[in-house]
Amino acid sequence: MSALKKTALTVLAAALLPILTAVPASADTKAEGPDKEPQPPASMSKVGGARLSKAGTQVNLGAGAPVLPKKLSGRSWIVADAESGEVLASHNAHWRLPPASTLKMLFADTLLPKLPKNKSYKVKPKDLEPVGAGSSLVGVKENLSYTVHDLWLGVFLRSGNDAVHVLAAMNGGVAKSVQDMQEHAEELQALDTNVVSPDGYDEPLQVSSAYDLTLIARSGLQKKDFREYCATATAKFPGEPIKPAKGEKPEKDKKGKPKREFFEIQNTNRLLTGAPGIAPYKGIAGVKNGNTTHAGATFTGVAERNGKVLLVTVMNPSSHEGQAVYQETTRLLDWGFAASGKVKPVGTLVPPKSAATNVSPTPTPVGADAIKAAEQDKPLAAANSGGTGGVGTALALAGGALIVLAGGVYLVNRRWPLPDLVRRRPRE
Repeated sequence: MSALKKTALTVLAAALLPILTAVPASADTKAEGPDKEPQPPASMSKVGGARLSKAGTQVNLGAGAPVLPKKLSGRSWIVADAESGEVLASHNAHWRLPPASTLKMLFADTLLPKLPKNKSYKVKPKDLEPVGAGSSLVGVKENLSYTVHDLWLGVFLRSGNDAVHVLAAMNGGVAKSVQDMQEHAEELQALDTNVVSPDGYDEPLQVSSAYDLTLIARSGLQKKDFREYCATATAKFPGEPIKPAKGEKPEKDKKGKPKREFFEIQNTNRLLTGAPGIAPYKGIAGVKNGNTTHAGATFTGVAERNGKVLLVTVMNPSSHEGQAVYQETTRLLDWGFAASGKVKPVGTLVPPKSAATNVSPTPTPVGADAIKAAEQDKPLAAANSGGTGGVGTALALAGGALIVLAGGVYLVNRRWPLPDLVRRRPRE
């Protein structure tokens, strides 16, 4: 191919990129006028039930059930029981939209079992080359070593695309990691999801849905490390080697390597840590937020109250309200807890393809048994990260104890019988 043809193709691709990125797969762009919102397809995927394939809001209010909140502007959202999988209400649940950094939940759910958390890796310059311009970063530096544990903290707390790409390099590269993620999405029956980049960066045809993101989060919550990272509010992250005073030798750690400076990182999930205009949500225990030019704000959250665990996903609210994605998630969580047991489900979160259909659910621990079980499987954020665990933060605000929410998230794990994950549990 001549240099002239290559140049022409490059110019054409650059011209088409904004158009392809701005129009998600399956989005209806027939809306009239420049100020009109794109409209969802009239018919979408039927995974999880026929009602979920319909455009618009789906809910079956029973006697005594509260009406849905009025201030909901998300293009797509879903409220689901994390344990039973029942979808309590939804709005354009299967609309395929850009996911932003909520796609990192799929990245983590795919790669966490593959990379030992104590493994150390020295970052190569080429590992950071795929990081897109304007990406959120945790501060990974080339030619310095990080543990897998450090890098996952960077992914979950700071949504660091630099940490994502280093982990992808440890997994064999971006292309392999994308392929692994796509295969895992198909195994989970998250069939609205098309993976192009492992970090959720805006890319043409990279899409997911509120249904899929909720399905992915539910899968991730089966893993103890996933629960730990997504519930961590603050942590210490390794920085540059400590510079010795003039004439002195560098300090060494126990392994004989130069000691590093550490700096504090805070979770960007505002329902976990709070922000101006929004307080931490009582009972919150994760999961992941995102925000890009084409995706807008996206968020999937899990929370527990009175033994009930709910998952809510909100994608791209159009409201000009400050922190709109968190405000709308808060309203949907409040509604879900109030409506639980008073609405007829409109669908269900399906199990993975490999989940055995003839396995009886593991009995749910109660009373002293639940406390003992939770103690054995509670999140380790505060102990391992050098920071405050999000679970502890949420429960302190709720006036409860760490063990209560740890037990709640534990029940998410146990009520979904996945034999393959159960067998892997000792290595997590």
